[in-house]
Amino acid sequence: MTDTDSAQQHPYSLLSQDKVMDAVESLGFYCDARVLPLNSYENRVYQVGIEDQQPIIAKFYRPNRWSRACIQEELDFLLELQQEDLPVVAPLVINGNSLFEHSGFYFALFPRRGGQAPELSNDDDLELLGRWLARLHQAGAHKNFQHRPVMQGPADLQLAQQQVLASGLLPDDYRHNYQSLTDDLIKLVQQRWQETPTQSLRLHGDLHTGNLLLRDEVLYMVDFDDCLQGPAMQDIWMLLSGSRAEQQQQLMVIQEGYEMFRPLPVHELPLIESLRTLRLMKYAAWLCTRWQDPAFPAAFPWFGSHRFWSEHILALREQTAALQEPPLSLYPY
Repeated sequence: MTDTDSAQQHPYSLLSQDKVMDAVESLGFYCDARVLPLNSYENRVYQVGIEDQQPIIAKFYRPNRWSRACIQEELDFLLELQQEDLPVVAPLVINGNSLFEHSGFYFALFPRRGGQAPELSNDDDLELLGRWLARLHQAGAHKNFQHRPVMQGPADLQLAQQQVLASGLLPDDYRHNYQSLTDDLIKLVQQRWQETPTQSLRLHGDLHTGNLLLRDEVLYMVDFDDCLQGPAMQDIWMLLSGSRAEQQQQLMVIQEGYEMFRPLPVHELPLIESLRTLRLMKYAAWLCTRWQDPAFPAAFPWFGSHRFWSEHILALREQTAALQEPPLSLYPY
C-alpha cells in the first residue's frame, strides 16, 4: 500500500509523532520529545512537551473535513470571546496567525488548561454557566459565520438518515424499521421547526458537561469544534437532565444568570426534543462515516452490533413519543 492509499484509507495514517513535533517546532518551539495523545476522535489532539516551558496543546484538524476558512472562523470566534473576557481557551497567535499548515495538516496551538467537570446539580455552577452562556450568545449575535455550518433541523436529519442507510453498517433486519421510523421523525421535526420562531446566531454547538472545565473557580467552555450558526437553545438543552420537574428547576436557575445579560429564548423551548433527536441521529451517522478510521473501531467496539441498533431504534421510538408531547415550559402549569 502506498502512502497515498494509506492516507485515503484514514487521514491520520501519515501523522506520526515526529511530524507532530516538526509542526510545533516549525513555529519556534523546542520539543522535549514528550508527545501525549489526548482523547479526541474527529481531530487529533496532543499535549506536547516544550523545553523549559509548560506543555502546549497541538490540535490537528481532520483533512478534507473543513476548509481553511471554516477552521479560521472557529479560531477567530475563540479569540473574539477571549477579548470579551469569556472563559474560553483561545489559540496561540504567532506572528499574527492562529492557524498553520504542516505536511498537509491544518493545526493550531493552545495553552494547556486542566480542570474537572462541574457539578451541574450545584445551582451556583448552573447559574454561573447561565451568565457565561448569555455573554457568549451576546457576542455570537454580533455577526454571522460565513463558512461554518448552519443548523437546518429537518435537512440535517435527512442527511444523517442517508449516511446511516448508505454506510452498510445497519443490519438488514433493522433497515425497514429504521427508515420508516426516521421518516416519521423527520416529518415531526419539520413541523416543530416550522412552528417555532428562532434567531440564528453563532453558538458553541456541543455544550455538555464533557466540554466544561472547572479550574480555580473558573468555569471554562472548551472544544469549539462544532461551533455553528443556529438557535440559542442548542447551547442550553444539553445542560438539563432528570425528570421534567428537575429540568424546569434547572432552567429557572440558568435563567437567573442568563437574564443578567439577555432574555432567555423561552420561545425556542419547543425545539428541545427536535434537537435531542438531531443529536441522536447525527451521532450514529458520524460513527458510520468515520468507521474506516482505525481509531473509531478501537474506541467504539460496541458500535454496529445488533444490540446497538436495537437500542438506537428504541431511543428513536421514544423521541417519536416525546415530539408529540407538550414541550418543556419554564414554569409548570
